[in-house]
Amino acid sequence: MIYVIGTGPGGLDEMTPRAFEALKECEIISGYEKYIELVKNFLPGKIFMSYKMREEVKRCEEALKISRDSNKKIALISSGDPGVYGMAGLILEMSEGSGEEIEIIPGITAANSAAAILGAPLMNDYAVISLSDLLTDWSVIEKRLAVACEGDFVIALYNPASRHRPQNFERACEILLRYKDPATPSGYVRNAGREGTEFEVMTLENIKACKKIDMLCTVIIGNSQSKIINGKLITARGYKVI
Repeated sequence: MIYVIGTGPGGLDEMTPRAFEALKECEIISGYEKYIELVKNFLPGKIFMSYKMREEVKRCEEALKISRDSNKKIALISSGDPGVYGMAGLILEMSEGSGEEIEIIPGITAANSAAAILGAPLMNDYAVISLSDLLTDWSVIEKRLAVACEGDFVIALYNPASRHRPQNFERACEILLRYKDPATPSGYVRNAGREGTEFEVMTLENIKACKKIDMLCTVIIGNSQSKIINGKLITARGYKVI
């Protein structure tokens, strides 16, 4: 039996009871090394299998083998939700025809966690776009950014910048500024829901120049209905406020 579990931001207080109960049932917890470190302290007695980034296929192969050969319950963990840039899709693809029993358990996404810290920016339609071009061509990412702007979506940006691709966030902002007002309310959160959480609300023009944006950040860019009230980023739902 394989559970694919979303651990949310990583702390026990923002993990669903269903996810925590499933983790307690599993003998083995498998995941990216940083995510393993976030859950180890409240899961004593488990066997932990830590992997580096870009070892996702290996992680699934070994989980399938353990489940098949030992009948042990194993958890594949993803931060946030496992169906949002997580392990759910890959393990389901790789298990085709195997007969392995797999259960997907959702979690609080980075977009939702960051939105709650910034205010209420996702009150209306929004798009989630990753700026990582490791698995998606940059030309496709550019098109998705442009189309989301044309539809006046609020946009949550995952994986905005890294040491290997520091330019991607600035390039993305240049595309957004072709369609959106430079004064569009925006914000970022680093380590959303984890120790050392940082956040700031600003304009799209200012966030483009922000030097604090990295892989630990989730960025939210507002739409034409977004505003800043009492330091909080809010997107109007359309209600008449008296």
